[in-house]
Amino acid sequence: MHVVPGLKVLYFGTPVVLISSLNEDGTPNLAPMSSAWWLGQSCMLGLGDSAQTTANLLREGECVLNLPSSAMVDAVDRIALTTGKPVVPDHKAKQGYRYEPDKFSAARLTEQAAELVRAPRVAECPVQLECRVVSAHPFGSPAPHATAFQVEVLRAHVEEELVIPGTPYVDPHGWDPLIMKFCEFFGGAHNVHPSRLAQGWDMPHPRRSAAV
Repeated sequence: MHVVPGLKVLYFGTPVVLISSLNEDGTPNLAPMSSAWWLGQSCMLGLGDSAQTTANLLREGECVLNLPSSAMVDAVDRIALTTGKPVVPDHKAKQGYRYEPDKFSAARLTEQAAELVRAPRVAECPVQLECRVVSAHPFGSPAPHATAFQVEVLRAHVEEELVIPGTPYVDPHGWDPLIMKFCEFFGGAHNVHPSRLAQGWDMPHPRRSAAV
């Protein structure tokens, strides 16, 4: 039997992204988020309008999407309740957010220079996507309170051990993304069933049992 619980959030399960961007004074900002999805070489990002990252993307027009593995959960959680806004918005202050000007140090992560954009990469992240903003759209109802950004991936950096040798594909058995489900962290790269879609796309993924 189904019920109608009036869900407060709809975070059914999406990958965590650490977005690095540049503040107005040129210092880096780093923000965890999980409202992101990809299609082709483009990505859509959903960010609240009170976020420092939103202001940075609108001003600078570029960013790096750093994808942490599940093993990096401690680093992500260290900056989960921080903001790059010197004046913390009231609704965030009530949730326990605090101003943190140096997110990289707070997360104990390392800046790594990007190649095509000015924002830094996160050295520890197995996947780093350098992006430029293509468009920005007001989002939310009844009144817009967020911005939906379309970004183009200019360059993808992937840890070598995650790439299937001789191919341009990531091994899904090796890649264990940090997943956000209903504000809780999840991980565990287990293949639960063979995929007809992967077969149809001729994906050269190694066949392994679900127990691996």
